[in-house]
Amino acid sequence: MRAMDATRVQSTTLAAVAYDSHRDLLQLHFRDGTTYHYFGVPARTHQELLDADSKGAYFNRRIRGQFPYAVLPEAN
Repeated sequence: MRAMDATRVQSTTLAAVAYDSHRDLLQLHFRDGTTYHYFGVPARTHQELLDADSKGAYFNRRIRGQFPYAVLPEAN
């Protein structure tokens, strides 16, 4: 799997966001240290997340529960 460039974000919930447009894969790094991959996420949703005034509210409203996901194992 190729690495995705993460964008640090101002959010109390999220630390960074990365997106792979070839696979419609959204990677979210949460402030608690967990990282999730969300599958089948359109580029528009990624951009709207980056543009949202509240990243956490956008995540809860438009991403959480809307796309299949996997929790990545913590890097040691």
